[in-house]
Amino acid sequence: MPEYRYIAVDRTGKSITGDLGGRDVADVAAKVRALGLFPVSVDGQGGASALVETSAAEAEAPVGKKVGRVLILLFTRELSDLIDAGLPIDRALSVLIEQSDSEDLREMVRRMQQDVRAGQPLSDALRRFPREFPELYANMVRAGEVSGQLPQVLSRLADFLEKEHVRRAQVMAALTYPAVLITVAVLAIVFLLTFVIPRLRAVFTELGAALPLPTQILLSVSAFIAQDWWIILLVGGGAYFGLRAWSRTAPGRFALDGIRLNAPLLGTLTRKMVMGRFVRTLGTLLGGGVPILDSLDISATAVGNTHAAQAIADVRAGVRQGETLSSSMGKNGGFLPLVIHMTAVGEETGRLSGMLVRTADTLDFEVDNAMRRLTSLVEPLVVLLMGGFVGFVVLSILLPIFESSAIVR
Repeated sequence: MPEYRYIAVDRTGKSITGDLGGRDVADVAAKVRALGLFPVSVDGQGGASALVETSAAEAEAPVGKKVGRVLILLFTRELSDLIDAGLPIDRALSVLIEQSDSEDLREMVRRMQQDVRAGQPLSDALRRFPREFPELYANMVRAGEVSGQLPQVLSRLADFLEKEHVRRAQVMAALTYPAVLITVAVLAIVFLLTFVIPRLRAVFTELGAALPLPTQILLSVSAFIAQDWWIILLVGGGAYFGLRAWSRTAPGRFALDGIRLNAPLLGTLTRKMVMGRFVRTLGTLLGGGVPILDSLDISATAVGNTHAAQAIADVRAGVRQGETLSSSMGKNGGFLPLVIHMTAVGEETGRLSGMLVRTADTLDFEVDNAMRRLTSLVEPLVVLLMGGFVGFVVLSILLPIFESSAIVR
């Protein structure tokens, strides 16, 4: 039986190197895990190295279209339950492959299983799929492997993904009704200007009298939209794609993120959403055993706002120099008072991760209420604008008729 050299880590994170005999790399990796260790690499003579290289090459090949967030959430929850029930990771992955109805998910899990059988830890296997498993996910799994609390960490991850999914669904539901209402209003206005008003032009011409200013404005706008609509599309499309390209540059994204945070009315809502995502991510990472400096690094990339990411980077620099998290936040103007105070309470009580997650729940509740209030204001606002426009149209139509009647008398 050939000898293989392995590198593994124990539950304290200490690196251990040794030699074991086995049929192949997968067999040796299983024996290393049976010793209570987490294999990092397994190498041997002959075909062993080729097996590892082949597995890595296959894992790096594209799987196909991205696996959806809901499937990743279910995968995480089920994997946590299976490992918590005592199944080895290899067997747990086999169960997930058998039970899944998604071919994309099955293929992804198969490739992950190949890496695990080749001696790779689960966290490294996850890193092969950055679209589905971001740095936050892989780092938490790595912390769970090292600490021996992988099922608990996966359960925390599933809770985090579920909260994120619910938050995204709530935002989309809140925005759907206003979007539909505004779209219908815009289409109604375009219909009036392009089909109704042009047919009245002949009537106004027959009257012979000078047209009032409101009527002239209405006819001019209607003629421009009906005849030069391509200019509107060209300018609108150019502005949209130009702004989109600019937003993908570093200066453009930084400027737009600043506008989102400081915009009237919506700026406060955006700031709460960004801070809620930050504290939930940070609390989840700290609860999963990830060191605070690494947690701050990952949280900065997860908030989705460059201004907030810069503020988090400044806080990280303060923590690295020995400051407490709350005091470093207090020196920075980018954090809400609620976040600073709750962080200080969490540090004083020794329950920082739980307090951060609770703060995220509070911010999410405030965001929900604010979104409902804004949504309730959209309907009367759109009705008011539509009423004003229709009133202007009616006035523009009736004024020349009244004036013509006065002249005849």
